[in-house]
Formats: sequence, structure tokens, C-alpha cells
Amino acid sequence: MDYTRLGSAGAVVSRIALGTMNFGPVIGREESYSILDLAVENGINFIDSADVYGGHPWGDQPGQSEELLGEWMQARSNRDSLVIATKAYGPMGQGPNDRGLSALHIRAAVDASLRRLQTDRIDLFQMHHIDRAVPVDEVLDAFTTLQAQGKIIYLGSSNFAGWNIAQYREHASTRNQLPIVTEQSVYNLAQRLLELEVVPAAQEYGMGVLPWSPLASGQLGGVLRKTDRSRSQDLHRLGERRTQIEKYERFAEELGVDPAVLAISWLLHQPVVTAPIIGPRTAGQLTSALKALDLTITAEQLQALDEIWPGPGGQAPEAYAW
Repeated sequence: MDYTRLGSAGAVVSRIALGTMNFGPVIGREESYSILDLAVENGINFIDSADVYGGHPWGDQPGQSEELLGEWMQARSNRDSLVIATKAYGPMGQGPNDRGLSALHIRAAVDASLRRLQTDRIDLFQMHHIDRAVPVDEVLDAFTTLQAQGKIIYLGSSNFAGWNIAQYREHASTRNQLPIVTEQSVYNLAQRLLELEVVPAAQEYGMGVLPWSPLASGQLGGVLRKTDRSRSQDLHRLGERRTQIEKYERFAEELGVDPAVLAISWLLHQPVVTAPIIGPRTAGQLTSALKALDLTITAEQLQALDEIWPGPGGQAPEAYAW
């Protein structure tokens, strides 16, 4: 396993992060435990969750994935060897204060996650989405207080725009508040809009990007090879990307590598990326993803991937102006 710093923080984390979105509602306790055990055996120490995992659209029990993770850590007695990340923003109840990033909800959400995870602190607590209705000072004051209380150690953002990252970092620096050290967002070969503004902002502040959906909801995982050709409706859903996916899978075959491994390795070759978040449903999927750590992509191969999956053309405004 390779390790790196957690963005601009001092903590050291594995280059692959294990996502637990599927734990509970999609796969059961025993399979989840097996994946967690396998991850640790292979050196993964960075595990990502969220309070809403287990609820809609994954299931009918928000908090289920955190609970399962907490039970596993208690059974294995390995909490101190792990870097645990979770998030809050989404609805956790029917009340008007059961969601968002108000100070009221933030404090309640952190306490609830601590109970479900059966731990005394959360190593990386992430705002799951920007909340434009709440003043930045209120949000950061709440998290700064929680850090002083020892309930959280680091703060991260998720699904923030580039200017939101700058907004939060500048507020924190001028008011002695807790700064964000990571940004978790969708980023993969097929979705590279982050390169316009978010990637430059993260680089400017020394933050790490934690990509979710590294396989673009399965489109980069060898979907054409796996899809039953008789189910034309499945192929039709690929739409205009069908041609790109064909080229991509053919290129992966020429390299002798699984398309999913190539997609994850491409992310690992991006300097701003701390750790792609892998959300396996089986132990085999996790084992396959770990192979990306050993794959080196040459400059020529990176260029070939850019030709198949072109990004936005660089950062803004040059990507669309001059």
C-alpha cells in the first residue's frame, strides 16, 4: 500500500480509501465485514462514510452504514489504526432542523455519528454539500468548537464549487477558524469538470481531492464487456458515450489491464488526488481496485487517455475564453 498526507493535514492515509455507501442496504453485515477485513489486510487505513448512508436512495435506514462500521471496529478493536471520515448535510429526519449545515444540525449530526460509530472522535468530518442558506461564519464556528471539544480532528468539504473552497478557506484564515483540508467530489475520466475551478482551488490551498464515483457509475469498469449484448436497452443507455467507451475498453485491452484498474490508476496519477474512494460490493471488486496501485501510466498513455476522454481544456477561463 502507498500512503500520503491527508490533503493539507498532517495525518497519513492510504492512497485508496474504502467507501461504505453500500454497507447495510446493498450488502449485508458478513460481506461488509469481509470487505473491511480485506481492506485492512491490504493496508487501507482510510474509511469513508456518511450519516445518510443506509437511507434513500440506498435503503430505508439512515445511519445504517455508520452503525455497521462502528460495530466492526468494536469487534476488531482497531479504531486507533484507522482514519475515519464521515459527512453530514442530508436529511436525517422529518424536522426542519434535521438537515443542512446550521450550527444546530451540525452539532447534533456529529454527536449522532459518534454514537453510531461508537468512537470518541471523527478524524475527518465533511460537509456533504454546500449550504448556501447558512452563513459561513456560523458553519465554521460550529466546527471550530467541535474540534476544541475533541469531537472532530479535521474538516473537509464535499460537492463544493471552486469559489466555495476559496470562500471557506479565506474565512477560516482571517477568523482563526478550522480550515477545510480536503474536497470530496465526483471526478473520473468521463467527468472532468473539476479541472475548471475545483482542482486549481484545491492546489492553491494545498488541499487533497477525494474522488467519488471513480468508475463513472460503472461506465469505466468494462461495461461493454460485461453487458449482455442481447439487452440492447442496457447499451442504449450509454448514449453518446458508447463510442468513447468502446475506444477506452479497446485501449485497456491493448495495455493488458482491466478498464476499472486503468480508471483508478489514472486518478492516482493526478497530483491533486489524495485517494480515490472505492465503494466495492464484493471482495473481488476491492482486490481488483488495489491493482491500480501497481500500474504506472506513461506520459504517452496519459495523452492517449486525454484523447479518448478529453477534459474541459484546462482551467477557467482559458478552457473557454483566452
